[in-house]
Amino acid sequence: MDRRTFFRKAGAAGAGAAAATALAAPAIAQSNPKISWRLASAFPKSLDTIYGGAEVFSKMLSEATDGNFQIQVFAAGELVPGLQAADAAGAGTVEAAHTVAYYSWGKDPTYALGAAVPFALNARGMNAWQYHGGGIDLFNEFLATQNLFGLPGGNTGVQMGGWFRKEINTVADLNGLKMRIGGFAGKIVEKLGVVPQQLAGGDVYPALEKGTIDAAEWVGPYDDEKLGFHKVAPYYYYPGFWEGGPTVHLMFNKGKYEELPAAYKSLLHTAAQATDADMLQKYDYVNPAAIKRLVGAGAQLRPFSQEILAACFDKSNEVYAEIMATNAPFKKIWESIVAFRKDYYLNMQIAEYNYDTFMMLQQRAGKL
Repeated sequence: MDRRTFFRKAGAAGAGAAAATALAAPAIAQSNPKISWRLASAFPKSLDTIYGGAEVFSKMLSEATDGNFQIQVFAAGELVPGLQAADAAGAGTVEAAHTVAYYSWGKDPTYALGAAVPFALNARGMNAWQYHGGGIDLFNEFLATQNLFGLPGGNTGVQMGGWFRKEINTVADLNGLKMRIGGFAGKIVEKLGVVPQQLAGGDVYPALEKGTIDAAEWVGPYDDEKLGFHKVAPYYYYPGFWEGGPTVHLMFNKGKYEELPAAYKSLLHTAAQATDADMLQKYDYVNPAAIKRLVGAGAQLRPFSQEILAACFDKSNEVYAEIMATNAPFKKIWESIVAFRKDYYLNMQIAEYNYDTFMMLQQRAGKL
């Protein structure tokens, strides 16, 4: 082939490629339209791990679409109060929210089942039930009635039981105790004489310091350390049996979600699941150092007694029976969780429990 023939054929091929590019460009633009959403977080920026989940999610979507799918994250109070983030998404005031579903339990206790209720599942169990036990679909059946579509978007792992000004050894010690404790859990401990108090995060420390309240639960070591509770309520109890594996949700206005192209929906699901895993991984990394710092600063770790745990377990079952008698969506989801919980904790007694127990004994012996 001579040079003239080569360049003539190459030019023809180049023209064909250019034409193909011109034809493909509109298709790409059409499948990846520019979309700009606003997301209301239920959390302040100071809680960088839990608030940061929404930023991780937003960044993943933007990078995967070359910046075409943008979600701007607003901290609690910037657009709406934190506890109203889900309502804002349902109403279409914003397209999305990053929140814990039990914040809305007062509207319907079914909300709480998507996040955490006393003596349900730990973080691994919740993820197993949600992703492979139909939990996501079951919860979305309920959320659809609220004009929402939700996906897991984070987890803190089992939380701590809170900060107490005095030791709590028996069920009798709970009687008359004024405790800052959130929503559904307050309904349970109230049956044992606790007086639940609803306080915003910034009001908890002064209330503990002045003795207006006797105890307060928050999250866990990393987040609790920032608020300095150990300085005014030294007894740090565990576990937070009402939040064994609290799921943080990404909630979307149902109509806006359904308008998305199929590719964007797929990316949204993938980014949400990655965000879900990332938050738990971060808490697992930062909490060990935080608990050591807290103990070094004077926090005194105390386990809830078996008597207290057993009494709270029984009262929880009473409350669930009462709600199921009148709330069909709650009954359907809770029965699904309970059925899985039974087998889950049977299995966890075998390899996981024995391996972890052995390793903990090595840690206590100073061999790790």
